[in-house]
Amino acid sequence: MKRLVDLLLVLACVAAVLASFAYLAIDLPGVFSHDSLTQMSTYAVRFLHPDLSAEHLQAILRGALETLAMSALGTLLAALLGLLLALPAAARFGALAQAAARLLLNALRAIPELVWAALMVLAAGLGPNAGTLALALHTAGVLGRLFAEALENTPREPAEAIRLGGGGQIAAFVYGSLPNLWPQLLAYSLYRWENNIRMAAVLGFVGAGGLGQMLYVSLSLFQEAQASTVILAMLVLVFGVDALSNWVRQRWVRM
Repeated sequence: MKRLVDLLLVLACVAAVLASFAYLAIDLPGVFSHDSLTQMSTYAVRFLHPDLSAEHLQAILRGALETLAMSALGTLLAALLGLLLALPAAARFGALAQAAARLLLNALRAIPELVWAALMVLAAGLGPNAGTLALALHTAGVLGRLFAEALENTPREPAEAIRLGGGGQIAAFVYGSLPNLWPQLLAYSLYRWENNIRMAAVLGFVGAGGLGQMLYVSLSLFQEAQASTVILAMLVLVFGVDALSNWVRQRWVRM
């Protein structure tokens, strides 16, 4: 019986994939035709000669610093807001506060970063401010949920002892729960920072500043050499942030 159920699940997955291809009407032979491959290879070859002029490299350095600042500040604001919402979401202030906090966290993370960025561009104008706010709002929903689940799984005895001694909810959290919880919170925050450095480079496509906006302008003007340099800068920035995040985790989280 179990094998029959497994076989039916596999057949259902295969049918779903085939139905998706049929519904989307994807022309795979057209994509891999000689003309399409020739056009794609010709376009890709133009990216093999990046623009390394001093003026362009200076602009890329400013864009990289802007992207790095957007991701770092957005993640920091998200961690603070997520931690603030995690306390009521973990039922530390009653059932009503828990329901309201979880509803807000669900709303924040349900809206993608690009949508938040488009809304923030309308509210704060073009530039890194919109990107920073977009990253902070979406990431706060993600980190708040993770923080709340980590808080729910943390032993309550130290915090209960502080409350029985006359301390409040905040004091019980800071001195009773946070010492055992902060390595996990830091690991979650660093992971989201790694994601946000990639997303910060994409948010520029809606006018949120940084390397993404430079890439969008270069591609719009068919400046493949300049776009190639921006892509290389994105790769270097992502690898650098990943290495720094791994070092911090090794140094502070896995002690």
